[in-house]
Amino acid sequence: MAERAAPGFRAGTVAIVGRPNVGKSTLLNRVLGEKIAIVSPRPQTTRTRILGVWNGPGAQIALFDTPGLHRAEGALNRRMVEVALATLSEVDAVLLLVEAGTGPGGRVEVGEATRWIVEQVAGSGRPAVLGINKMDRAPRETLLPVIAAYKDLHAWAEIVPFSALTGENVDRLLAAVAPHLPEAGAPLFPPDVLTDQAERVLAAEYVREQVMLQTRQEIPYAAAVEIEEFDESEREKGRHGLVRIQALVLVEREGQKAIVIGKGGASLKRIGTAARQGLERLLGCKVFLGIRVKVDERWSERPEALRRLGL
Repeated sequence: MAERAAPGFRAGTVAIVGRPNVGKSTLLNRVLGEKIAIVSPRPQTTRTRILGVWNGPGAQIALFDTPGLHRAEGALNRRMVEVALATLSEVDAVLLLVEAGTGPGGRVEVGEATRWIVEQVAGSGRPAVLGINKMDRAPRETLLPVIAAYKDLHAWAEIVPFSALTGENVDRLLAAVAPHLPEAGAPLFPPDVLTDQAERVLAAEYVREQVMLQTRQEIPYAAAVEIEEFDESEREKGRHGLVRIQALVLVEREGQKAIVIGKGGASLKRIGTAARQGLERLLGCKVFLGIRVKVDERWSERPEALRRLGL
């Protein structure tokens, strides 16, 4: 039975939404203090929603990192946008992220895509906090014009500039969200629950992250990762513990397979080494990671392939 919370305790769910590459996953990782969501400079890195649970004084916030909202083309991108929009209707509050910074002459242009996202947030009927991310990259005097450009687009519960990268004002951002969650007699999740992502799923994501970071521009959108084996039978052996993982990287063309493997297997070796090191930190034991690459033509356009990959 869950332990009763103190009077006034709040617990609820919050969707982190915004355009691709606005820093949603970086924020989730910063809040949790663990790398749960993979991060890369490529848009659409996050393909499904990822739960992260934050426990603080007087509140528990279940944050959902969602795929970037954009005008989607193709089955995979449409599915990603559907996931993000569906999450809006399932949560108690919304955290919409935009970027700090101004254009030439100090102007702030709120694009059509961002206005569309604000409309979706407004249509959800949920209380919404606007987070202005990347304040570490913008002079302080440019924050006021950004706030002014966004403040009348919606009846924001609060507007908070912050930096997911450095952590500046992230505590203030959480404090702005918490009052808009329901009062609860107990937390939604036990205190030791950090995420709903199984280690097997995280392993696939760690490999996909390195494919995105280590290969050319054309590869990330055509790559997916399946875990064929996740063997923990040797894990409970103290400092000699070992998890054996076999990963399958799917691409859509032979040319992409050649790029992922690289000359003499050099690219695949870099991918494997970096992913293994990350997984060892995550799992707290040694990892044997094997990776093979397979061409699965048009996987991103086939509904049965997307379902198999959990997308």
